[in-house]
Amino acid sequence: MLTPEELRQIRRLHVQAGRRVDSLLQGEYRSAFKGSGMEFDEVRPYVPGDEVRRIDWNVTARTGEPFLKTFREERELTLLLLMDISGSVRFGGGGKDGRTDKRLQLARAAGGLAFSALRSGDRVGLVTFTDKVEQFLPPRKSRGHGWQVIQAAFNSTTLGKTNLAGALGFARQVLRRRSVVVILSDFVAPAFDRDLLALSRKHTTHAILVHDPLENALPNVGFLALADAEGGGVRTISSRGPNVLGPIDRRLSDLRRLGVRASALSTSQDAFLLLQRHFASQGRT
Repeated sequence: MLTPEELRQIRRLHVQAGRRVDSLLQGEYRSAFKGSGMEFDEVRPYVPGDEVRRIDWNVTARTGEPFLKTFREERELTLLLLMDISGSVRFGGGGKDGRTDKRLQLARAAGGLAFSALRSGDRVGLVTFTDKVEQFLPPRKSRGHGWQVIQAAFNSTTLGKTNLAGALGFARQVLRRRSVVVILSDFVAPAFDRDLLALSRKHTTHAILVHDPLENALPNVGFLALADAEGGGVRTISSRGPNVLGPIDRRLSDLRRLGVRASALSTSQDAFLLLQRHFASQGRT
């Protein structure tokens, strides 16, 4: 069951989405994904100036004349949200409202994207994961299903360890056709590069890397005893030491190197505004 606070969050999301995510819906969301879903239409004779990479070599070999594959843009998209609910996202300094942690920012971003897909008439699905897939809502386009996705994003219990590679592999198994995948996580996970690269080669893949200012600049107070939110142990570190997660820019570069369109979302930022900027920048590329 949703708590009263989570119900208030969803009601707030509905109001905010109607006012502020509409700009995302009207332009950035759709233009960023335009042309990402293509399906085969027919073959036709090659005309000088056509893109040679679309030549159908099987038909060309049979006929002795060059033929070209043509594609048509799908009228609707399939959007799959991969949402991290592992223990590491239950962390945050409170943000501007004093209560925002990484988990709540992920729910806001997932909710905003699901609402965008609803308003655009697209299919939307959700995978929540820890060290395993916790919940899978297959992509559908009904209004009731869309709100089920939003509710699940806010309602999912934050649990233990992270297996991002397993979630990426699951997404590859369930997506039968080219889709848009948005990964919402702090990306604090064991090696996942190979699985992410394989996913991005087949699907348009976006990453929203959530982080908290405390992770990037610990207060200079000497030694700190920190509890591992996933492993359960306690570790003493020096607050003067380097950031073990690495600079945000470098982590984003690592994701982009794997073919992912990535942006960082701080717990001190407006999640909806970040989504708008992210897709606006993708639509211009």
